[in-house]
Amino acid sequence: MRVRVFNNDLSPHRTMIFGFAAVILIGAVLLALPIASANSRSIGWLDALFTATSAVCVTGLGVLDTGSDFSLFGQLVIMLLIQIGGLGFMTFGVIFAVMLGKKISLKDRMLVRESTKSISLKGVVRLTIAIIVITFSLELIAAAILTLRWAGEFGWQKAAYQAVFHSVSAFNSAGFSLWPDSLSRYVGDPVVNLTICALIIIGGLGFTVLVDIYEKRNWRRLALHSKVVILTSFILTLSGFLVIFILESFNPQTFGHLSPAERLWAAFFQSVSPRTAGFNTIDTGAMMSTSLLFTIFLMFVGASTGSTGGGIKTNTFAVLIMTLKSVVKGQEEVTVLKRRINENIVFQALAVIILSCGIVLLASLLLTITESTAHHDFLEILFEATSAFGTVGLSMGVTSGLSPLGKLIVIATMFIGRLGPLTFAFALALKPTKSKIRYPEDKILIG
Repeated sequence: MRVRVFNNDLSPHRTMIFGFAAVILIGAVLLALPIASANSRSIGWLDALFTATSAVCVTGLGVLDTGSDFSLFGQLVIMLLIQIGGLGFMTFGVIFAVMLGKKISLKDRMLVRESTKSISLKGVVRLTIAIIVITFSLELIAAAILTLRWAGEFGWQKAAYQAVFHSVSAFNSAGFSLWPDSLSRYVGDPVVNLTICALIIIGGLGFTVLVDIYEKRNWRRLALHSKVVILTSFILTLSGFLVIFILESFNPQTFGHLSPAERLWAAFFQSVSPRTAGFNTIDTGAMMSTSLLFTIFLMFVGASTGSTGGGIKTNTFAVLIMTLKSVVKGQEEVTVLKRRINENIVFQALAVIILSCGIVLLASLLLTITESTAHHDFLEILFEATSAFGTVGLSMGVTSGLSPLGKLIVIATMFIGRLGPLTFAFALALKPTKSKIRYPEDKILIG
């Protein structure tokens, strides 16, 4: 028997939007219950909606402290929303259907392809199963390591819970932490730094890349997409490490009290975390303006397509750089690693970047209006808007004091950032029709 996981006639893009919105609303209802609050009083609908959106969109921005303002029930709801948001609701729908022995319809295969950003419909169900296996295996391994590390500090039961929560949050690039200072207390801890950073990096590569690496296990045999993602991620991480380490070494407010080894760990962590994770081991608000600007750039680029992270994606950024190189060199075609890139991909990359810039700037402009009484400078507002769009979760202290209207703006920005601007553009677009008219070519001066 063939089953439809989602029985509707909506396009895949509109189904994605309504599906994520439904999960957010359900999460908001649960978080608004008194049982979800640490003081047994409802946190209010707006704060519940903000927290649910931040969790499902795997952002990590919070108007409340996860560890002290939410009960165990509330924290478990947040963790579940993070897992669903990171993997995509379609992934769980397909897994349940497979467990029941049902065949997946073509419509649902198209939805899974859109959710996982696969190139073709072939093997999407197998990819979905691989996603579940990879996710829970890595989270379990990381949780075991962190439990061993924290057992002496908190006891086995509490250490295990905190390890599971932070492992789920890190792999899904959520950035939610049970401590108000995030992971600052472990700024120089090799075990915590390596475990959390490994989860962030692996989760940010994308499941298609992870499956490709597992199956090929040879650099030359990897798909072009995988090679571009790996190289770009490495370059961005290394660049972030060097910039932050050099600049913050002159900043007594961040690196002044750290030993040389702790400075290395802090720089490494702060270069990995802006790639949509949202954890921090130093005070983000105390960083130098130049470091913050570079962090904004890292947040804007984000993780890779098909991953748990947000941003314009590393592969999109790579296509932009290769296009710029081709224009400067006067080449007619865009090439990457001795492969020619289709012009439609180039157009989509440019569209994503232009739309993303517009969304971040619009959100920043609106926040400067709604938060004018808080007297935040524009860098703080821009940082907050970029963090929301890139589903990062880093903050310079703006989030906790947002006005009701400001919260709604950030909620919308997180939602658009998680699904991607092109998803909304395609969802709003009319059905394309092939024009029977081809107009004469002409020229426009550029530059």
